[in-house]
Amino acid sequence: MIRTFAKSLCLAAAVAMPLATPSALAAEKTDFSVCWSIYVGWMPWGYLQDSGIMKKWADKYDISVDIVQINDYVESINQYTAGQYDGCSMTNMDALSIPAGGGVDTTALIVGDYSNGNDGIILKDKTELAEIKGQTVNLVELSVSHYLLARALDTVGLSEKDLTVVNTSDADMIAAYATDDVTSVVTWNPLLSEIEAEANATKVFDSSGIPGEIIDVMMVNTETLADNPAFGKALTGAWYELMTLMSSDSDEGAAARTAMAEASGTDLPGYDAQLATTKMFYAPAEAVAFTESDELPDTMKFVAEFLFDNGILGEGAPSPEFVGVAFPDGSVFGDEGNVKLRFDTSFMKMAADGSL
Repeated sequence: MIRTFAKSLCLAAAVAMPLATPSALAAEKTDFSVCWSIYVGWMPWGYLQDSGIMKKWADKYDISVDIVQINDYVESINQYTAGQYDGCSMTNMDALSIPAGGGVDTTALIVGDYSNGNDGIILKDKTELAEIKGQTVNLVELSVSHYLLARALDTVGLSEKDLTVVNTSDADMIAAYATDDVTSVVTWNPLLSEIEAEANATKVFDSSGIPGEIIDVMMVNTETLADNPAFGKALTGAWYELMTLMSSDSDEGAAARTAMAEASGTDLPGYDAQLATTKMFYAPAEAVAFTESDELPDTMKFVAEFLFDNGILGEGAPSPEFVGVAFPDGSVFGDEGNVKLRFDTSFMKMAADGSL
């Protein structure tokens, strides 16, 4: 999916501000920007910009919203964390590790989907997950790919000490697999599908084995959202207008998905195949129900433990509960005095109620 964080966390720590209380830098404004990177569930952001749907909703609330594509996923999160963007598409895990772990109070505005097969482990000339033992595994270290690997290894009685992880940029993954030295990769679509198409490649595990754990979200700065609710309303309204369109059987829906497919380097059948392994929340009520479910706190606990075990849950974190994660019912996992990640369903509920 789209997804060494030592550099990221250093940057986050350097730029982070205590955003849980009113800040002189957070105020009402009219011009906003969010960033995104290529992944099946995030292609709609580019289409919203290109189609004019975002502008229509921004005009409704007398604001402007610029949606910017950034080719490198981790860099997009770094730039959001540094305050260069008001929002960024990222996974739940990366939101906790980089902006929240670095002290930037962040809100999950739109829970768009979860990976249900879009992240996977591929072995070269091997067909069983257990055969990964002793291999060198290329992945984006400390990303959701790393998390997926850890969860997969548990299912066959292995751990990371049974193999060697090599940090590899998502931009370099396909080229790396083509070399003789690389025998195993963990990655996300569209890279996953392209590598899996190779004659010597077998996907031995994917995220459908851990449904609901790798979640794709539009994260926004908490104070910016609080001071500018029109920003949240415009983003949410535009998103769900497009969700209705792209999930339809109409010619317009097919045209929208075709444009997204081409922008991601595939065709409509290829993009639809990626959507088939993505649990998209096309209806806002579905996203609300998922975000308010009893399972989400358990998932975030798993994620926090993984991040802590790998030393990336904020500088000097004493436990997996170092960063507080707030849920829609008011409950908090972790430190209630250090809540930096918030799951908020209020704007998605407005979309579900037709009140945007």
